[in-house]
Amino acid sequence: MAGVRITGMASGLPPNIVDQLIEAERIPVKIIEGKKTKEEDTLKLVGELEGKIADITKNLTELTNTRGFSDIKLVSGDANVIDGTVDPGAAPTGEYSIEVMQLAQHPGAMSCGFPDKDETQMGVGYIKFNTPQGMKEVYVNGENSTLDGVAKSINNSGTGLRASVIEDRTDKDNPFRLMVTGLSTGDKQQVDFPTIYMLDGDQDMYFEKKLQSQNAKIKVDGFEIEVPDNKVEGIIPGVTLDLKQAVPGRPIRLHVKENQEAITGKIKTFVESYNGALGWIQNQFKLTKGPSGSERMGPLGGDSLLRNIEGRLRRIVQREQHGTGSKITRLIELGIEFQRNGTLTLKEEKFNKELASRAKDVAGFFRGDGFANGFVPTLKREIQVIQDPSAGALGNRKRGISDKIKRMNTQIDQKTRQLEKKEEGLRNKFANLEQKMSALKGQGAAFGAMNQGGGGQG
Repeated sequence: MAGVRITGMASGLPPNIVDQLIEAERIPVKIIEGKKTKEEDTLKLVGELEGKIADITKNLTELTNTRGFSDIKLVSGDANVIDGTVDPGAAPTGEYSIEVMQLAQHPGAMSCGFPDKDETQMGVGYIKFNTPQGMKEVYVNGENSTLDGVAKSINNSGTGLRASVIEDRTDKDNPFRLMVTGLSTGDKQQVDFPTIYMLDGDQDMYFEKKLQSQNAKIKVDGFEIEVPDNKVEGIIPGVTLDLKQAVPGRPIRLHVKENQEAITGKIKTFVESYNGALGWIQNQFKLTKGPSGSERMGPLGGDSLLRNIEGRLRRIVQREQHGTGSKITRLIELGIEFQRNGTLTLKEEKFNKELASRAKDVAGFFRGDGFANGFVPTLKREIQVIQDPSAGALGNRKRGISDKIKRMNTQIDQKTRQLEKKEEGLRNKFANLEQKMSALKGQGAAFGAMNQGGGGQG
């Protein structure tokens, strides 16, 4: 404390006598602080366990929705020709034959060549484009009459056209060209590229090559149709086709089918999260050698909380499920079994076989009615009971430990304040004692000097 300090004791006592006394008085506080540290460590461990349990719930969330145990994928016989994406909730399974006879095309034009893209001047004038939205005009002045300038003017004009400067080494002396394309494909998106009207340029500019817009042509199960885009919706319900290459005369097989790998992956994630929680509990019960060489369990080893949670998790995995409408009643029928160490294992071959042969039963067993019946709703309900902050095993333990830490903090604060007052009192007392002892010694020295002086006169 920053009060009275004793620099030396006239009594001959150690100058740190107060510190020694207070340190002895502080022993009960240190004992409480040590107990508090242990409780805080225990609270952290309970928090870790809570996180492991929460992981199971987190992974179950996906499994309990209407698509939790269904997933659809598109498999193309040649993804370089045609591929696509699937909406699992809208795409029925099936097989289709698609022949890409012609790709949809943007309208476009390419100018004559120029020696550079940012120096040669096109002059002053305008370029007109006859678009599906009507005649569009782009004005070119002296500040934007290079190839780069003209391209920027077209892109900023809002005409529905895209321009760029490309380097075509076919003509080594004049390799730079202006390429202009429409933004949309299909025969209704045709753009006419008339003569360019420019004056006083370093070199004449004109469109040398032109492309007509066109529809894509495909055969679907032998029927020929035309579509305006290479991204095609509606041909197969829930599927967006991506036409990549025209290969007339070569039909490509497309399969819309169950994505077993994705469904198995969801179950694997559940098993891993379950094992993460159960393995964490088991590690607390393992015997390990301490610094003294004696064996002991983890900080929560033998705790009734862990026994309670472990028992709940095991019972739900072993419990039969009824009222789900599924012929499957237990996890073991799907290849999800307990190992000798108490954790779960997924026999993927068996699970995939069951999933392929009776997908509805698999989904029904896990999902049930989504509320009261089914493996997932039951397990989720059990986990919610464990996690309940007011009455659950984890909630009760966390609250109990937190309350104990609060009481210890109160005790530490009270005892610390008492010690501060006691230290202040002791320092004042020893300071007074030092003053008195110093005064007595001074008086003794004076009497001694007087006696010595009196003996000399006699």
